[in-house]
Amino acid sequence: MNVLWVLAHPEQRSLAGALHADGVATLRAAGHAVEVDDLYAMKWKAVLDAEDYPEVEPGSVLEASGEAYARGRLSPDILAEHEKIARADTIVLQFPLWWFGMPAILKGWFDRVFVRGYAYDMPDPDRPGHTMRYGRGHLAGKRALVVVTTGAGTEAFGPRGIHGDLDEVLFPLLHGTLWYAGISALPPVAIHGTSAYGESDHAAAVELLRTRLGELGATEPIPYRFQGPEDYDRDLALHPGLAPGRTGLGVHRR
Repeated sequence: MNVLWVLAHPEQRSLAGALHADGVATLRAAGHAVEVDDLYAMKWKAVLDAEDYPEVEPGSVLEASGEAYARGRLSPDILAEHEKIARADTIVLQFPLWWFGMPAILKGWFDRVFVRGYAYDMPDPDRPGHTMRYGRGHLAGKRALVVVTTGAGTEAFGPRGIHGDLDEVLFPLLHGTLWYAGISALPPVAIHGTSAYGESDHAAAVELLRTRLGELGATEPIPYRFQGPEDYDRDLALHPGLAPGRTGLGVHRR
């Protein structure tokens, strides 16, 4: 398996840094090929601006990104990421949960790399006038594993936890970004309570990640619904006969 591991943590001496090093070693020892994007070490440019499209006339960001992608005129760092993603069967996204989301540098990776025509807004050849998204598109067939660390404990991110259920906290990434672009998201690896970790906790976290990485090829992705007339009406609302009486983010799972 070819894996692209995208790390978004500023401190290599942290728990996240240790998990990353052990995780990459675990995959390689199992015979997998691993490329690493350490975004902080790379000094990744996180802000999307006109410099990303140096040979395209200024205009709206959406139009410029699509034109630059179609003409092969994206900035070299974005093109390099597209090549890495093309080689990868699975993408590992590792980050600490900051203010209920990704660090800005990882959000900027998505903003700049997932350009128009590449990750979204691709015409659907089977449905004229529609675009391919939510399970379809150029990135369909690839898988992603999110590895996230949180300072708060497991219960605080549980179904009745004050911070909200972690699956719902991560929904914008798992469903709204990855699945939207066609990438199948695997159930995330969550390392909770890191603000009070001891040696035994560290060992347990390492073992959890090793176990999940060992199961990487056999793990079933989150069963999100495909966008299509079978599940959604013309206004993209779920048909009333599906998940009747239920609301919320969970209804978008099959």
